[in-house]
Amino acid sequence: MPKVALVTDSTAYLPPELVKKYNITVLPQVLIWGDKTYRDGIDIQPDEFYQRLEKTSVMPSTSQVMPADVIKVFQGLLDQDYHVLAVLVSSKLSGTISSAHQACLELPGAPIELVDSETVAMAMGFQVLHAARAAEQGASLAECKALAEAARQNTGLFVTVNTLEFLHRGGRIGGGARFLGTALNLKPILEVKDGRLEAVERVRTRGKALNRVVELVEQQINGRRPLRLASLHANAAADAQIMLDKLKERMEIEEEIISTVSPVVGTHAGPGTVGIAFMAGM
Repeated sequence: MPKVALVTDSTAYLPPELVKKYNITVLPQVLIWGDKTYRDGIDIQPDEFYQRLEKTSVMPSTSQVMPADVIKVFQGLLDQDYHVLAVLVSSKLSGTISSAHQACLELPGAPIELVDSETVAMAMGFQVLHAARAAEQGASLAECKALAEAARQNTGLFVTVNTLEFLHRGGRIGGGARFLGTALNLKPILEVKDGRLEAVERVRTRGKALNRVVELVEQQINGRRPLRLASLHANAAADAQIMLDKLKERMEIEEEIISTVSPVVGTHAGPGTVGIAFMAGM
């Protein structure tokens, strides 16, 4: 039986050691800054990005992976006799999966399947890992796709941002728009729901926001096991660790990860963003 290769995009910000371990191919999203173009996670790394973002007068923008780049990746894997499963960022947040569909049209009949993760960050990353681990054990393309789709129903993501300015400017905010114009000291809490980033509530301080994210995650998990958690941050590692430690005190965790928000996602979320992604019951 042909082996299955997993493909995702850089907004998953999977830890490099897991990408290597499970032979996952990561499509880099595109960051545009002034007259220069960067491949997310290749030409520019998070630390450099956030340092520049603090000082710049020219704000970066982003673009999805181009179909030609997806074709190149798919063809390279097909040439190695792999079947390909691509699990990609929510179609309601990015046009990446549209590029992948266009690539498939140029490779008619090829053993390629696409899954819209309907999320981002390690909520998507856990879907990828779930399928990749099955592929390593010899699961077929159809089986891996079914596992990724099942994982999609058992993942979640809550974040708190310092400001909605970046999300609003990039058009990546849904129900959160109603929070615009409120007092600057209020800290919004958001959830990826049905593929979109939606507002949950707002609290008055950073510390309360971190605690509330922990409470919301615990409610969503509702005792389901096994539990996999990822604490994510945009230049706020200490706060990410605080949230992860609080959750570790409250529940048994099968797998824990701390990941840095990629430059492309950081462009829209802004520095200081922290959150928790999870997969529970699988």
